[in-house]
Amino acid sequence: MTTDFNWAKGTWDCRRSLDRIRLCIAGDWAPIRNFAPIMAQDPAAVYGDLFDSLNKADLKIFNLEAPLAHTCDAMVKSGAAFRADPCHIQALDILSVDAVTLANNHIWDCGLSGFEQTLESLSDKNIRWTGAGRNLAVAAAPLVLEKNHIKIGILNFSEGEDMTCATSQSPGVMGWDPDLMETRVRALGGTVDVIVVIAHCGIEYMPFPPPYVTEVFQRLAEAGADLVVGHHPHVPQGLQIHKGSPLFYSLGNFVFFQPTDLLFRKLGFVLFVELDRQGIAALEMAPYQIHDQGLGLLNGPSKTDFFNAFRLVSDPLQTPWGREHAWHALIRYYADHMLEPELAAILDKLKTDPPKGAAMFRNRLTTLQHAELLKDTMTRIMAGNLDDTAPWALDIVHEWMTRKIPE
Repeated sequence: MTTDFNWAKGTWDCRRSLDRIRLCIAGDWAPIRNFAPIMAQDPAAVYGDLFDSLNKADLKIFNLEAPLAHTCDAMVKSGAAFRADPCHIQALDILSVDAVTLANNHIWDCGLSGFEQTLESLSDKNIRWTGAGRNLAVAAAPLVLEKNHIKIGILNFSEGEDMTCATSQSPGVMGWDPDLMETRVRALGGTVDVIVVIAHCGIEYMPFPPPYVTEVFQRLAEAGADLVVGHHPHVPQGLQIHKGSPLFYSLGNFVFFQPTDLLFRKLGFVLFVELDRQGIAALEMAPYQIHDQGLGLLNGPSKTDFFNAFRLVSDPLQTPWGREHAWHALIRYYADHMLEPELAAILDKLKTDPPKGAAMFRNRLTTLQHAELLKDTMTRIMAGNLDDTAPWALDIVHEWMTRKIPE
């Protein structure tokens, strides 16, 4: 990339090119809660005034974060479990979505049967998928999309919460295996025009990615990924440019309703990527707010405020010093406001609902987003240096976690 990212507009135009295609990448898509009846009755309505821009993209990839299943073999898991009806596939079909990513913490909520029903629904609408399967070889396999003789190789992986990672002999999602992902990126080099890696990872609701995420995203860029995109934190996170490749750490929620009045959980952005045979030619972020009845594009002052906030959480990611202070601020906020209530909730659940409590406790031990945060928090408490936190970073975390939607 030869030009600077335009932070005020969320765009990056790298070069002139006549032979471009437009790829749309969006985050978490789930027909749940308020959106379930809307997507069943009037599937276009949930996209609001984003519909036309989404529809005009040449290729579209969403993160399908709920099984589409008539029946559900519900698993015991640490968090909420979702199930959408197969009829909701029409909300993907109405946009002619080309592919979905499945490496996330909800696609396995109805077990193997629910997963297979989901694949049947996708196949019926000719929607391709990647990131999960009956074994590791299938889950890790790249998806190659082609349009106008431009080939895009897509890899998808996640943290594999609740121990849902596929193995060589068992089904599941493509889990957190940076070595395998790096190998797959290198293998794609020279066989496609553009390599995109999409990861479901990181700490929910926090404004910054943890070190284990930034390190892996950088590794993938160094291995040859042209673009790395993250989701799962349910809030927008920033952009880092590494070795010429953009790393978007979280797109925020997409068609994913959460009953909250907290501002940043109601904001997200769709990423439009202009591609040619040389790679990425341009980028455009389209920010929106999630309302009770669907999505609405941000305009005027609200759009300006969004990009100002996006720049605020992106700046620290550009240097090791900034990333370190951002991580320390996450630890400090967690220690002050979340650690004791979280532990108390687990202990209470172990008494009132032992299987659920055990799932919550096990997930804290086996999923990196929880294990890394707990480990580093305890280490800083033991060292007595929790107070050694940059005020500017702590202010950003506090704003992201507490700022409410203006009335």
